[in-house]
Amino acid sequence: MVSSMFNTVTGKKIAILGYAFKKDTGDVRETPSMFVVRDLVLEQAKIHVFDPQVKREDMWIEMDYTCGMTEKTHPGLDKAVTTSPDAYSACDGAHAFAVLTEWDEFKTLDFERIYKGMAKPAFVFDGRNILDHAKLREIGFEVHAIGKPDPNKFSDL
Repeated sequence: MVSSMFNTVTGKKIAILGYAFKKDTGDVRETPSMFVVRDLVLEQAKIHVFDPQVKREDMWIEMDYTCGMTEKTHPGLDKAVTTSPDAYSACDGAHAFAVLTEWDEFKTLDFERIYKGMAKPAFVFDGRNILDHAKLREIGFEVHAIGKPDPNKFSDL
Protein backbone atom coordinates (compact mmCIF):
# COMPACT_ATOMS: atom_id res chain seq x y z
CA MET A 1 0.00 0.00 0.00
CA VAL A 2 2.67 2.46 1.01
CA SER A 3 4.72 2.10 -2.17
CA SER A 4 1.60 2.49 -4.31
CA MET A 5 0.68 5.71 -2.54
CA PHE A 6 3.82 7.70 -3.38
CA ASN A 7 5.86 5.93 -0.68
CA THR A 8 4.05 7.54 2.23
CA VAL A 9 0.79 7.23 4.12
CA THR A 10 1.82 9.53 6.97
CA GLY A 11 -1.17 11.65 7.90
CA LYS A 12 -3.35 10.06 5.19
CA LYS A 13 -6.75 8.60 6.00
CA ILE A 14 -6.98 4.92 5.10
CA ALA A 15 -10.31 3.08 5.39
CA ILE A 16 -10.17 -0.58 6.34
CA LEU A 17 -13.27 -2.48 5.25
CA GLY A 18 -13.40 -5.68 7.22
CA TYR A 19 -11.35 -6.65 10.24
CA ALA A 20 -12.66 -10.12 11.05
CA PHE A 21 -10.70 -13.22 10.06
CA LYS A 22 -13.53 -14.18 7.67
CA LYS A 23 -16.97 -12.96 6.72
CA ASP A 24 -20.07 -13.68 8.76
CA THR A 25 -18.12 -13.75 12.02
CA GLY A 26 -16.69 -11.38 14.59
CA ASP A 27 -13.64 -13.62 15.09
CA VAL A 28 -10.43 -11.55 15.13
CA ARG A 29 -7.96 -14.20 16.29
CA GLU A 30 -4.82 -13.88 14.16
CA THR A 31 -6.71 -11.88 11.54
CA PRO A 32 -4.44 -10.60 8.75
CA SER A 33 -6.23 -7.24 9.04
CA MET A 34 -4.53 -6.68 12.38
CA PHE A 35 -1.08 -6.75 10.78
CA VAL A 36 -2.17 -4.29 8.08
CA VAL A 37 -3.53 -1.93 10.74
CA ARG A 38 -0.36 -2.34 12.83
CA ASP A 39 1.87 -1.47 9.88
CA LEU A 40 -0.27 1.52 8.91
CA VAL A 41 -0.18 2.81 12.49
CA LEU A 42 3.61 2.52 12.46
CA GLU A 43 3.58 4.53 9.20
CA GLN A 44 1.46 7.17 11.01
CA ALA A 45 -1.64 6.81 8.85
CA LYS A 46 -5.08 7.79 10.13
CA ILE A 47 -7.04 4.53 10.06
CA HIS A 48 -10.82 4.18 9.95
CA VAL A 49 -12.07 0.61 10.38
CA PHE A 50 -15.51 -0.67 9.54
CA ASP A 51 -16.53 -4.26 10.16
CA PRO A 52 -20.20 -5.24 10.57
CA GLN A 53 -19.53 -7.60 13.50
CA VAL A 54 -16.18 -6.77 15.11
CA LYS A 55 -16.21 -4.77 18.34
CA ARG A 56 -13.50 -2.19 19.00
CA GLU A 57 -12.63 -3.85 22.32
CA ASP A 58 -11.98 -7.15 20.53
CA MET A 59 -9.67 -5.41 18.06
CA TRP A 60 -7.58 -4.00 20.90
CA ILE A 61 -7.46 -7.28 22.83
CA GLU A 62 -6.08 -9.12 19.79
CA MET A 63 -3.69 -6.27 18.88
CA ASP A 64 -2.23 -6.53 22.38
CA TYR A 65 -2.13 -10.34 22.45
CA THR A 66 -0.64 -10.92 19.00
CA CYS A 67 1.25 -7.71 18.21
CA GLY A 68 1.99 -6.38 21.70
CA MET A 69 0.49 -3.08 20.61
CA THR A 70 -1.47 -1.04 23.16
CA GLU A 71 -2.03 2.60 24.00
CA LYS A 72 0.69 2.17 26.63
CA THR A 73 3.29 0.78 24.22
CA HIS A 74 2.25 3.09 21.36
CA PRO A 75 0.94 6.40 22.75
CA GLY A 76 -1.70 7.85 20.43
CA LEU A 77 -2.80 4.44 19.16
CA ASP A 78 -6.38 4.95 20.28
CA LYS A 79 -6.62 8.22 18.31
CA ALA A 80 -4.84 6.76 15.26
CA VAL A 81 -7.55 4.11 14.79
CA THR A 82 -11.19 5.12 14.48
CA THR A 83 -14.02 2.61 14.28
CA SER A 84 -16.63 3.81 11.81
CA PRO A 85 -20.35 3.02 11.91
CA ASP A 86 -20.49 2.15 8.19
CA ALA A 87 -18.34 1.82 5.08
CA TYR A 88 -19.35 5.23 3.73
CA SER A 89 -18.21 7.17 6.78
CA ALA A 90 -15.01 5.11 6.91
CA CYS A 91 -14.25 6.06 3.30
CA ASP A 92 -15.34 9.71 3.46
CA GLY A 93 -12.26 11.86 2.91
CA ALA A 94 -9.99 8.81 2.70
CA HIS A 95 -7.03 8.57 0.38
CA ALA A 96 -7.56 4.83 0.06
CA PHE A 97 -9.74 1.98 1.16
CA ALA A 98 -8.70 -1.63 1.60
CA VAL A 99 -11.08 -4.58 1.56
CA LEU A 100 -9.63 -7.06 4.04
CA THR A 101 -12.63 -9.29 4.79
CA GLU A 102 -14.92 -10.67 2.07
CA TRP A 103 -18.21 -9.38 3.48
CA ASP A 104 -20.93 -9.63 0.81
CA GLU A 105 -22.12 -6.09 1.55
CA PHE A 106 -18.80 -4.69 0.32
CA LYS A 107 -19.54 -5.97 -3.21
CA THR A 108 -22.67 -3.84 -3.51
CA LEU A 109 -21.50 -0.52 -2.09
CA ASP A 110 -22.19 2.65 -4.09
CA PHE A 111 -18.63 3.12 -5.32
CA GLU A 112 -19.44 6.29 -7.25
CA ARG A 113 -20.62 7.85 -3.99
CA ILE A 114 -17.49 6.64 -2.23
CA TYR A 115 -15.24 7.98 -5.01
CA LYS A 116 -16.86 11.42 -4.88
CA GLY A 117 -16.16 11.64 -1.16
CA MET A 118 -12.54 10.51 -1.28
CA ALA A 119 -9.30 12.46 -1.69
CA LYS A 120 -7.79 12.13 -5.18
CA PRO A 121 -6.13 10.11 -6.47
CA ALA A 122 -8.40 7.55 -4.81
CA PHE A 123 -6.82 4.16 -4.19
CA VAL A 124 -8.49 0.76 -3.76
CA PHE A 125 -6.67 -2.23 -2.34
CA ASP A 126 -8.77 -5.34 -2.80
CA GLY A 127 -7.20 -7.91 -0.51
CA ARG A 128 -9.92 -10.48 -1.21
CA ASN A 129 -10.48 -10.01 -4.97
CA ILE A 130 -14.22 -9.57 -4.51
CA LEU A 131 -14.71 -6.23 -6.29
CA ASP A 132 -15.30 -5.43 -9.97
CA HIS A 133 -11.91 -3.90 -10.75
CA ALA A 134 -12.78 -2.79 -14.29
CA LYS A 135 -15.83 -0.90 -13.02
CA LEU A 136 -13.82 0.73 -10.25
CA ARG A 137 -11.19 1.88 -12.77
CA GLU A 138 -13.96 3.32 -14.98
CA ILE A 139 -15.17 5.37 -12.00
CA GLY A 140 -11.64 6.72 -11.53
CA PHE A 141 -10.09 4.62 -8.78
CA GLU A 142 -6.51 3.41 -8.91
CA VAL A 143 -7.06 -0.28 -8.17
CA HIS A 144 -4.58 -2.74 -6.68
CA ALA A 145 -5.54 -6.37 -6.07
CA ILE A 146 -3.74 -9.30 -4.53
CA GLY A 147 -2.14 -11.47 -7.20
CA LYS A 148 -3.43 -9.42 -10.13
CA PRO A 149 -1.27 -7.13 -12.26
CA ASP A 150 -2.37 -3.59 -13.03
CA PRO A 151 -3.58 -3.63 -16.67
CA ASN A 152 -2.64 0.05 -16.97
CA LYS A 153 1.03 -0.81 -16.41
CA PHE A 154 1.24 -3.74 -18.84
CA SER A 155 0.27 -3.40 -22.49
CA ASP A 156 -0.02 -7.15 -23.11
CA LEU A 157 -2.86 -7.85 -20.63
